[in-house]
Amino acid sequence: MRITIVAVGQRQPVWADQAVADYLERLPAELKVEVKPVKSEPRSNNASTTRLLSAEAVRVRAAIPSGSTLVALDERGRDWTTLQFAEHLRRWRDEAQDIAFAIGGADGLDHTVKAGSSFLLRLSSMTLPHALVRVVLAEQLYRAWSVLTGHPYHRG
Repeated sequence: MRITIVAVGQRQPVWADQAVADYLERLPAELKVEVKPVKSEPRSNNASTTRLLSAEAVRVRAAIPSGSTLVALDERGRDWTTLQFAEHLRRWRDEAQDIAFAIGGADGLDHTVKAGSSFLLRLSSMTLPHALVRVVLAEQLYRAWSVLTGHPYHRG
């Protein structure tokens, strides 16, 4: 099973990159996770949000490995508990599915990326900064793995 996190925005704060790396390094080799940052479209006063999101969507789709099940992170997505997330991870693993999570930029994800996803997933009802979304997703992947393996990290 291969997991790809495709995230709009190439430069994140050092603390966020370190936290993501820390959680992903804890995962076993058979649960390979790769973060693929994609360039955000430069914001300008004349550019419409629709055009910006459309340009980012081209880069997001290009970064998603062929054959991957796409999960788009979106504020209107499903609100899974950690145990539900772990169950999906187990099923994807058992079915040998590769998964790609898409994280949008400042204006979210283009509607075509969301429409082409298998799931819309919400990490929080609160708005989170994009760097923190990467950290939370990496931590939840580690936590879900700990649930599946009986590791004491998850005590919930």
